[in-house]
Amino acid sequence: MDKNFQEEFTQIIKFEPPLYKQRHQFIKDLVEKYKPKKVADLGCADCSLLWMLKFCSCIEVLAGLDICANVMREKMHKLSPLPVDYLQPSERSLTVTLHHGSVAHKDPCMLGFDLVTCIELIEHLEESELKKFPEVVFGFMAPSIVVISTPNSEFNPLLSRVMLYRHPDHKFEWSQAQFQSWALETARCYGYSVEFTGVGHPPTGMEKVGFCTQIGVFFRKYPQTGESVQSEEPTEAVYKTVFKAVYPSLKDEKYLQNAVISEVIFTAQIIKHRLMSKREEYGDDPERKSKFQLSVDCFPDYLGKPVVEKNMEPFVSGNEAYIPLTTIFSFPKVNRLCGTFERLRKLIAGKVTLSSDGSALMFNIEHENEEN
Repeated sequence: MDKNFQEEFTQIIKFEPPLYKQRHQFIKDLVEKYKPKKVADLGCADCSLLWMLKFCSCIEVLAGLDICANVMREKMHKLSPLPVDYLQPSERSLTVTLHHGSVAHKDPCMLGFDLVTCIELIEHLEESELKKFPEVVFGFMAPSIVVISTPNSEFNPLLSRVMLYRHPDHKFEWSQAQFQSWALETARCYGYSVEFTGVGHPPTGMEKVGFCTQIGVFFRKYPQTGESVQSEEPTEAVYKTVFKAVYPSLKDEKYLQNAVISEVIFTAQIIKHRLMSKREEYGDDPERKSKFQLSVDCFPDYLGKPVVEKNMEPFVSGNEAYIPLTTIFSFPKVNRLCGTFERLRKLIAGKVTLSSDGSALMFNIEHENEEN
């Protein structure tokens, strides 16, 4: 490398977006591509990657592991559900758990994951821990995909104020050849393939230096058998759980019931409002107002377009407005939430006022008549 060329870039290299955001985006893109349901982040530190991943709709289980419990405790609050999560529960389930422990130890709570990320982790490991790391992650946990990122030491001369390592806690920093040699041997031993890439592009003309952060993406070649998992599973847990959050989900009966009742009442109230507005067009003709039906064409667009037969149309009779359950069930959102008409009836039973035969929501409109 030409020394003058090197010194020219040492002072001006600045990554935009910042390098840590590029690493996180790389993981997010991978998640969006492969749709894993269970993801574990080893060396999760401040939980920022986990926080970003909790918004990925495919993920149902998130777990973090770190040797420093204090750092996790300082930041774990941002993984808790927000009020809006309770007001509008997701259709998916999501559980987030943080564990205190070492990646050099096996614990059954880390079995069954689809994707395991190790972002800027291995360079913090002591030699003895690094030797145990492949067996724990690739042999014991054996997820479908493992992502490992680590600093590329060949890039260091281009970074200002880097004397030996980029962080005082780093035990080593590998060149591209060193990392690839370790990764290929690890993949060979445990039945994985590995692809190399990275984030943080070098300056034009210095491509041989490689990415600032080098990344290995490992793919398990063969399905893991239940027998091999059972034989490896330790009898006792060694990690300590420091945080767990279970997000409200429509898969939970109580949240589903609340959502269905809310949607049913909202839909019925909108229909009733349109019903009353349309009915007023008949003015003072008592005969025409005594029993009035509302055509499906009068339903607002934001409710979606139902398929409503003639005998399903809402109507007013005397001081009562009737909104057939079949009409409400035919609206897309209600239909999607309940799945079946019988499920709708079960979820709203005893929670709304129904007609004597249970076929329609019933509203007393006497006060509307008095106001009009």
